[in-house]
Amino acid sequence: MVEGSVEYKITLDPSVWIFDDRKVDLTTYFVTEKVQKDELEEYTKAVSKHWDREIQEGAIYPPTLKTEATYKKEQLLKGTFGIPLRYFLDNATPKNEATTVIIQTDSIDLEISLEQAYQAILGFSKDGKPLKTDGPVHFYFGDGSNRNNPVTHVTKFLIK
Repeated sequence: MVEGSVEYKITLDPSVWIFDDRKVDLTTYFVTEKVQKDELEEYTKAVSKHWDREIQEGAIYPPTLKTEATYKKEQLLKGTFGIPLRYFLDNATPKNEATTVIIQTDSIDLEISLEQAYQAILGFSKDGKPLKTDGPVHFYFGDGSNRNNPVTHVTKFLIK
């Protein structure tokens, strides 16, 4: 749940995030250099690349290379993934007076700034498996300072 000083209370469902194009690979996310991306520009480039491929090879679906599809499926089945919290905060639309986020878990409440929350990543799978025993999500600070010891058993994000 994301609730509190927000325009819209939302409920998160990590079980479907594996299909979300916004997911990040947590095995490399904190060790690779971050480059600011223009999402519209990235989308345009991807569409252009696909269009160029269709012109050169013809419109063939599924992917022309069997190994390409197999590799992507294997990545999903064995990967460790997360998704930036900012997308969900944007959907909840924090009110102007909101400045902090309380991360509620089974055992503790952790208070962070709204800015820190916008940089955070929510882990939702490890080695291709959902986080059933200590999930449903793990909380990682955007700087990766807790990448080896994430906040686990997260139940709610309370915006204040």
